[in-house]
Amino acid sequence: MKKIFSHMILMSYILVILIPFVFVLFSSLKENNIEIVTNPWGFPSTFHFDNYVMAWNNAKIGTYFFNSFYISVVASLVTLGFGAATSYALTRMKFIKLSKFFYTFILLGLVIPTGSLLVPLYKLITDFHLYNTHLALILPYATFALPVSIYIICAFMRAIPSELEDAAMIDGLGAFGLFIKIILPISIPPLVTVFILNFLGNWNEFVMANFYLSSEHLRTLPVGMVGFRDAFNTNYAQLSAGIMFSVVPVLIIYSVLQEKIIEGVTAGSVKG
Repeated sequence: MKKIFSHMILMSYILVILIPFVFVLFSSLKENNIEIVTNPWGFPSTFHFDNYVMAWNNAKIGTYFFNSFYISVVASLVTLGFGAATSYALTRMKFIKLSKFFYTFILLGLVIPTGSLLVPLYKLITDFHLYNTHLALILPYATFALPVSIYIICAFMRAIPSELEDAAMIDGLGAFGLFIKIILPISIPPLVTVFILNFLGNWNEFVMANFYLSSEHLRTLPVGMVGFRDAFNTNYAQLSAGIMFSVVPVLIIYSVLQEKIIEGVTAGSVKG
């Protein structure tokens, strides 16, 4: 009985998530607003894939899509590199008191609201002449994601048996060799999890992208979609097509890497 009840809750939750997605998907393939209003939940009378072409070309969705993908990937990789190296130093090197101090200090970043740093960060970005460049987003994205990334990776690395390092050191590996050849390959599950979480956060971020980028050709997809909505507010079919462009990459990432994500989360929680 308990399993049936839990399954019913999960199915209800899935339906709540799928209903808006199905509505947007069907709307993106319909001819015009009239068909969307008269038949909101039905299949399109004819599939109008040209809505996607027009959204991609006319509303510059292609440019915004590339900008978002580029910024999200680069920022996530930067976070991953610094987060993995920092986690290795905090968990595997023999500086117990210093490691605990720096670990606690880094985790304090989790309690600092991002919004409270927008103005001083804007001043810093303008002083370094980074305003209206992609670095104005890449550097803050990578920095703000470090605390939670280090928390997840550290939880996994602490549980790696020290015998592996001892054996590698006997074979002549130094600290850098241990990190690259031993620790990183073992830590793939949490690294993948951290990358995906950071990518999704960067992909959906709006406030900083709206504040720190003014040129249209540099805008990310969330910011570009606001302008798309204003320009095409009478054509909900094309607007829905634009929304699908922002949703599809997330669905692809989850469908391809879902096992790695679950493995990384569970391994970190159990072993940490």
